[in-house]
Amino acid sequence: MSNELLRSYLESNSLVLHQIESFNRFLDSGLQNVVNRQGIIEPSVEGFALKLGKVRLEKASVIEADGSRRPIMPNETRLRNLTYSAPIFIEVVPIIRGIEKSASFGEVFVGELPIMVRSNLCYMKTVPKNQMVENGEDVDDPGGYFIIKGVERVLIGLEDVAANRIITTRKKGGDKVTSVVFSTAPGFRARCVVTRAQTGAYTVDFPTIPKSLNFILLLKALGMKQANISEYAEDMLMFKNDVMLNVELNEQKDITSSEALIELGKFSAPGQAKEYQQKRAETQIDNYLLPHIGEKPENRMEKARYLIQMARKATVIANRMAKEDDKDHYGNKRVKFAGDLMEELFAYAFRFFVKEVKYQIERTSARGRKLSIQSIINPDTITERIAYAMGTGTWVAGQTGVSQVLDRTNLVSTYTHLRRVKSPLAKKHPHFKARDVHGTQWGKICPSETPEGQEVGLTKYLALMSKITVGADESSAEQKIKELSKIDAL
Repeated sequence: MSNELLRSYLESNSLVLHQIESFNRFLDSGLQNVVNRQGIIEPSVEGFALKLGKVRLEKASVIEADGSRRPIMPNETRLRNLTYSAPIFIEVVPIIRGIEKSASFGEVFVGELPIMVRSNLCYMKTVPKNQMVENGEDVDDPGGYFIIKGVERVLIGLEDVAANRIITTRKKGGDKVTSVVFSTAPGFRARCVVTRAQTGAYTVDFPTIPKSLNFILLLKALGMKQANISEYAEDMLMFKNDVMLNVELNEQKDITSSEALIELGKFSAPGQAKEYQQKRAETQIDNYLLPHIGEKPENRMEKARYLIQMARKATVIANRMAKEDDKDHYGNKRVKFAGDLMEELFAYAFRFFVKEVKYQIERTSARGRKLSIQSIINPDTITERIAYAMGTGTWVAGQTGVSQVLDRTNLVSTYTHLRRVKSPLAKKHPHFKARDVHGTQWGKICPSETPEGQEVGLTKYLALMSKITVGADESSAEQKIKELSKIDAL
């Protein structure tokens, strides 16, 4: 029965479907999301800007020596040492003195994007089998990889701690409890920590702050009043005691929000004017403290409430009212495959593209020349950065070995390579717990297949029948929850 079930599953499901679905999602929404986040390119030229619109991709093609563009199949790119890629076009509308010049509206070629074999933009997705054979293609080729300058390369899945989730653990010795959240906003990741000492005192750490901050001081800098802080602790006696202790430990008990911001600014901008210190503190808490909640001043109260929840969880764990979170539990992990990795890479390359466009506009304006959108856009900026990362395997956040040459020893080794999952932990360190097989990996990760030596337990492989969900946009769910909470309040 089990053999029949497995045979039926393999006949109806591809073993590399997770790679293809992930990349297709990137093509459908990831590319557009990156462009939408930029929205408008505003150079230092008075009364001029460029509005970015819809992204369009064509199917895989090649530019020949005479300048003509024609469709191309994967096998031809291998034989000619070419990159199997497709052109990217973006709608660009000039804005002059606040008025959109629709007459000048048009699509602009901004670069080439490597295309995954068997994805929606690959000809092997739709071409009949007899035509594939005529073009020298393997009809049983699973796809799920890229062809970069004639070399087949696969993007290895990266395993990491789940973003925007509070994970509370005891430090060695048990005298301190930490609530950690890897707050992730598009293009940025911040590690925010609330630490509870054995005495009950809280401190907060987040990027750009040189030392740990007083918990109450930070809440006041975020705009929360003393009465509100106490109100959030009323439902739990132990947490209320900890909050009252922290209020007493705070040296500036009756300061206002602006005064708290100045005190905060003294840590990162000592000796500067008060106005600068306050502005510096506002920038830090808006951009680097829990950026996934928002990066605007109106998000500060929500950040304050989130910090209180982090502190509450630390108190619960410290008083042994609940078990500490298991960092190695697979529910606290996420695996990024080709689509997520390509979105990170494209966002990185697109930032340089925007800087280059701004520079060219400012340079043309300074020389008094007529501005032509076609002349200021250099497609090589995006193309070369993506090709370099995929050719060397060095990714955006400094990870290495993300892109690897596909193992073609036999069909089984090819499938195995396309289902590989890599941990970002350093190979030289022991990390005994991280390397061990965890019970929650059942049905997701193969318990026995892993390399020997330094890579043991850090390089893993998906279980034969495991399926990967490509994720969903949680903003609509968040909005509904907020609406429901407002209804309850009424």
